[in-house]
Amino acid sequence: MREAHPIESAVGMEFYVSDADGVGGRLRETSDDFRVRERERFDAEPLDADPGSYPHLVVRATLRGWDTNDFARRLSDALGISRERVSWAGTKDKRAVTTQLFSLRKVSPDDLPEISDADVEPVGRAGRALQFGDLAGNEFEITVSNPDRPANAERIADELRAFAGGRDAERLAVPNFFGQQRFGSRRPVTHEVGLHVVRGEWEEAVMAYVGNPFETEPEDTQRARRRVEEVAPDWNAALDALPERLGFERAMVHRLAESGGDPGPEEFRAALEALPTNLQRLLVNAAQSFVFNRILSERLRRGLPFDGPVAGDVVCFAEAVDGLVVPDIDRRQRVTEKRVRTVERHCERGRAFVTAPLVGTETELAAGEQGDIEREVLADLDLEPADFDSPGEFHSTGTRRAVLVRTDFALSRDPLSFEFSLPSGSYATVFLREFLKADPLDMG
Repeated sequence: MREAHPIESAVGMEFYVSDADGVGGRLRETSDDFRVRERERFDAEPLDADPGSYPHLVVRATLRGWDTNDFARRLSDALGISRERVSWAGTKDKRAVTTQLFSLRKVSPDDLPEISDADVEPVGRAGRALQFGDLAGNEFEITVSNPDRPANAERIADELRAFAGGRDAERLAVPNFFGQQRFGSRRPVTHEVGLHVVRGEWEEAVMAYVGNPFETEPEDTQRARRRVEEVAPDWNAALDALPERLGFERAMVHRLAESGGDPGPEEFRAALEALPTNLQRLLVNAAQSFVFNRILSERLRRGLPFDGPVAGDVVCFAEAVDGLVVPDIDRRQRVTEKRVRTVERHCERGRAFVTAPLVGTETELAAGEQGDIEREVLADLDLEPADFDSPGEFHSTGTRRAVLVRTDFALSRDPLSFEFSLPSGSYATVFLREFLKADPLDMG
């Protein structure tokens, strides 16, 4: 088993499961090199359905070089409506060509604007807005630029086919790690901040976000963060040190400056609450993701299977959506010694998945060796499920997530390109890292 790139190890992805040298190269040399299309689980009514009963216009947008949040803001501005009236099921990468659904509340097809690098097609009406559960998964068509060893792709595919169980020549599998983007591609600190939040270390959480410079950042940004660390707790001086483009950091420091005197835990927590609510949740989600990655890495280190259970594992059952087999995490079962072989057969047939926890207040840890792993990782990080009982957006009840992601797969050689589909929440870069084995910054 091959050790991962140091940047990946820092976010809990400690190994590759394929031993062959990577093909090298880069992703996203152009937007056309990275194409994503949603696999939808949302049925719209016809366009001529009654707008009173179906007030949400559903559109399919193909975007080139648009961040999903930025496009939603541009679309709402062009329509002259609140951003809150624009919804979608999944956030997509900016450096890509992406096709996805949006819902627009109380908008007519005739009102749709023309927006640069965006093709927007009305497809129907709905009685409610799109939400996260309406996305089953994504189809990818990805080209690798300037690979060093393209011939190695075949050997890597064989190794990933074996990791999937080796029963289907067209199906590969990788550990279902959370990818580098979850933690910050160029400044992977989100999980560090989140771990401090969960432990109730509010001042440390603020400083990990506002200070804590990374060499991958622009030099002037690094200087600003170092200056904050030097002058704290003079928060007015810290505010002067931060450039306008670091808007979230400035909002946090501004709140501390307003608090006056010597801020305590409540003031530091209030500073974190200056972040948008979705970013507050992301901090805790990143901490959960880091714990999950550490658990998967330890399962790999111990040589436990990913394509089937051992006694004590918690499995979830599968469902098929639009031809894509996805985990139904709400249908779970603990595997007893007597049922290991029965559940193995379910996993072999794609009817069940082994899971690991995204830890929260309601998490029940596994038993057996997998339970040992979960408890040891939490102990090493000085965490326990009850710690996630934090205020407001920092609270999480937790859930579980499949440890393995399987995908059908097609490989083309000139240029080197990959076609595959993944369930919602799984990362294309986690699949492709096995093939490239490159610096994560080259994988975008």
